[in-house]
Amino acid sequence: MSARVSKLLARNRRWAERTEAVDPGFFRRLEHQQRPRILWIGCSDSRVPATQITDMAPGEMFVHRNVANVVSAADGNALAVIEFAIESLEVADVIVCGHYGCGGIQAVLDDRKTGRLGEWLVPVATVRDRHARELEKLGARRRRFDRLCELNVEAQVESLSELDAIRGAWRAGRELTIHGWIYRVGDGRLRDLGVGRSAPPD
Repeated sequence: MSARVSKLLARNRRWAERTEAVDPGFFRRLEHQQRPRILWIGCSDSRVPATQITDMAPGEMFVHRNVANVVSAADGNALAVIEFAIESLEVADVIVCGHYGCGGIQAVLDDRKTGRLGEWLVPVATVRDRHARELEKLGARRRRFDRLCELNVEAQVESLSELDAIRGAWRAGRELTIHGWIYRVGDGRLRDLGVGRSAPPD
């Protein structure tokens, strides 16, 4: 085992000891309960840890992450997470969170996606092509990059709203809202893009 990985185990022990000291019995309580009210669908980027940037404790948020926070009807992993979160955990809010400076979005913008990553990012390329005229008008590359990050979040909110698990919850009269957020690594702030939905699209 490398020294780098050994340090992770040591850090875990210190974290567990600190947590238990501050809140005795925390882990025993957590062991018998998982009732998060939020599902977070975010990017795998190491700079965007969902629970840390929202200041949430273990057990408070159900999390799924992948490159460029894509929601695809062809992704069995994501579909299983979403179905479990809605039908078993009965979450009330689903947050799709992208971030500025996303490497997956950059790969699409620069048209340098290859291999499995290229296959995975096809939905993002579709978003880019659908909004090509808008992006071109923005001129500066940084502005186009930021805007594609935002447009991708909006597209994934739309994709979520089409899934059977989501539609079924709405048909059953469940309180369920999809939110589209974006995170800026440079200042640590989240922003609501105002593209959320709480009912099926017309």
